[in-house]
Amino acid sequence: MPSASGPVAVASAPAPVKSAPSLAVGISPDLYPTEDDLPYEEEILREPFKLKGWWRYLVARATAPFAKRAVIYERALKALPGSYKLWHAYLRDRLDHARPHPIDHPAYSSLNNTFERALATMHKMPRVWVLYLTSLLDQRLLTRARRAFDRALRALPVTQHDRIWPLYLRLASLPACPVETSLRVFRRYLQFDPSHAEDFINFLISANHWQEAANRLASVLNDDGFRSVKGKTRHQLWLELCEILTKHADEVAGLKVDAILRGGIRKFTDEVGKLWTSLADYYVRRGLFEKARDVFEEGVSSVVTVKEFSVVFEAYTQFEQSMLAAKLEAAEEEGAEDENEGGGRKSGMDKLSKKFLNEFWLNDEDDTDLRMARFERLLDRRPELLSSVLLRQNPHNVEEWHRCDLL
Repeated sequence: MPSASGPVAVASAPAPVKSAPSLAVGISPDLYPTEDDLPYEEEILREPFKLKGWWRYLVARATAPFAKRAVIYERALKALPGSYKLWHAYLRDRLDHARPHPIDHPAYSSLNNTFERALATMHKMPRVWVLYLTSLLDQRLLTRARRAFDRALRALPVTQHDRIWPLYLRLASLPACPVETSLRVFRRYLQFDPSHAEDFINFLISANHWQEAANRLASVLNDDGFRSVKGKTRHQLWLELCEILTKHADEVAGLKVDAILRGGIRKFTDEVGKLWTSLADYYVRRGLFEKARDVFEEGVSSVVTVKEFSVVFEAYTQFEQSMLAAKLEAAEEEGAEDENEGGGRKSGMDKLSKKFLNEFWLNDEDDTDLRMARFERLLDRRPELLSSVLLRQNPHNVEEWHRCDLL
């Protein structure tokens, strides 16, 4: 209340002083718009949802530091999150910025996060996926890349999968990729494009998966409609199968190797010498030497050209020579052991007991003379066998019949 002596003066509080606008803490002054940016800033303020103004702004600042361009990109994408043109340009700009740095630099982590943000709206755009997947492969982030590949194949229509699979196969072919992962990738790819079975077969061979490689190659040869994308003939594929079956006989259990190779011999009437030698080599590696000798005999008795006869006969002579050399070497080693042991009664009793156990008194271990006779007999038969080949070519060659009669 006012006192009787008159109104009392009350001191008023000082009015607050307006401080000058200050820059945000932690943001470089270089990132703020300058006077040269004002025309572009005014345009995007008038029409913030039109791409033309933002794009003109970005083109004008093409030579500005990346940090400043990134701020413009982020502002533009906040207004236009569904713009493919903006996202694609931003991602390529970030890729160019990160590429000079090592892969453990924070720029790559920021790049990957930007890709993930872009895919929230750009998941139907194959070029964005290709950029992302290529970047992950270059960073050697195999697990993250594999998951991204699976997401890409799920997001994109089947008609666009051909743009993803070459990169996925590149992942499967990396030395650091686990073999089981690579096998699953290739099997999925063959469901998409069965014509590239040869790529899978080559991978199986490089990974030493001989069983599946032989099965895949046999199924390819049984498919009359298969056409090699690498330009190989069916005969070349047969020879590849023969090489796998013969050199890795123990690993291809379950396949009827004899039937497969004889089927190839029946199908290819010429150039079958390699098939005959492969079949014999298969039995040699299995330790069935008598069966291998039977195959060689069948081969030299059935080929119809001198070239194929030479291939089979040379392999046959090498086989007999190696059998003879192995026996001579074993005999020398056995003789050396007997000398070291002092020979005597014990060695003789061991051999006698072995004959009793075998229930065969005519079981003589020393068949060196027999092997030598076989080898010499084979060399003596060469003219006769060659004459038979010429007669199979032309049974009406009277001159050859006379020569055969003299032999």
